Amino acid sequence: MNRFAFIIHPLDTEDIYRKFPLAKRLPQAWIEHGLSRLPALKISEITGVRSKTGAETRGWFVACPVTSRLMMKLPEDYVLQKITASARLAEKLGAQIVGLGALTSVVGDAGVTVAKNVNIPVTTGNSYTVATALQGIKKAATLLEKDLSQSVVAVVGATGSIGKACSRLLARQVRELVLVGRREEALNRLADQIRTAGSVAEVKVSTNSRGALAKADVVVTVTSAVDTIIEPQDLKSGAIVCDVARPRDVSKKVAELRKDVLVFEGGVVRVPGNVDFGFNFGFPPGTSYACMAETMILALEGRLESYTLGRDLTVEQVTEIAELAEKHGFTLDGLRSFERALADEEIEAIKKRIKSKHGVVIPLDISTTQDEASLA
Repeated sequence: MNRFAFIIHPLDTEDIYRKFPLAKRLPQAWIEHGLSRLPALKISEITGVRSKTGAETRGWFVACPVTSRLMMKLPEDYVLQKITASARLAEKLGAQIVGLGALTSVVGDAGVTVAKNVNIPVTTGNSYTVATALQGIKKAATLLEKDLSQSVVAVVGATGSIGKACSRLLARQVRELVLVGRREEALNRLADQIRTAGSVAEVKVSTNSRGALAKADVVVTVTSAVDTIIEPQDLKSGAIVCDVARPRDVSKKVAELRKDVLVFEGGVVRVPGNVDFGFNFGFPPGTSYACMAETMILALEGRLESYTLGRDLTVEQVTEIAELAEKHGFTLDGLRSFERALADEEIEAIKKRIKSKHGVVIPLDISTTQDEASLA
């Protein structure tokens, strides 16, 4: 039986309070900085992962005790040392492959340095994250009776690792693709690559995220921003929004105020077998993020290799990991919004509001300045 580990970290102080309730009595800054000085630690053992082929695997959650805010604020070398120490602990526990979760897969060179400093393979899980995000978009479009081939799709953070792969795959399926980011030169370079590869879509670029969002039927957002960057007034009525980023790019106010848009989280999957994670990370039993699932899939398949590393994903990687997921019984677990399942009745209500044009549509104020610093 091959064994794996997955590195997690607190997205914010609420994650810390869930594990240590008494910490609420102390100032937030004290908690964050105090925690960041702790060594990596084993959180739990993961058991019961069983493929439909009969293969089994087990593993561990290992915590890198640095919040998202500090991951982006502290010196990069220090953060990479903390992530590498977490991977080394995974190795000591007996893991034969380790996955990087949330911002541990974003900092620095997206896992390359970590992989060079440990003796086991490392994967970011981004290939399967892309695959499940696209599966979710298709499902959402079907539920809302939206024709993707006639849709305008905006990818926010298009020049990042996941954004590039999503863009290349979506260009084969939609009418217009808008690549959104802060570096126009990088956006144009990606657009040229997509056109050369034989895009069906008309490919455009934009450094004005609000302008692009106002016209988009579908939004895929996958930036490395620590704070939310998409607010209720930014979206077109009837929009489908797939938020692949962790921490989230979409403000919770969107779900609260915009009952005429469908927001869901990319990369939430059902794990085969009677899995017990031994730790509550906010999902219902038996489900995980796609990046976690990729690590399990590789362990089950015996592909003990650094499958997804660095900033570039290939279409072939995304296609292959999706096929391996199907082989072992990993499936998209419906649609989820802000860590809860979207009931069929809720989706039907959104569809009715869109059709009747009775949704709560907030006027767009494009004069408001937005910080674009983390869009790529």
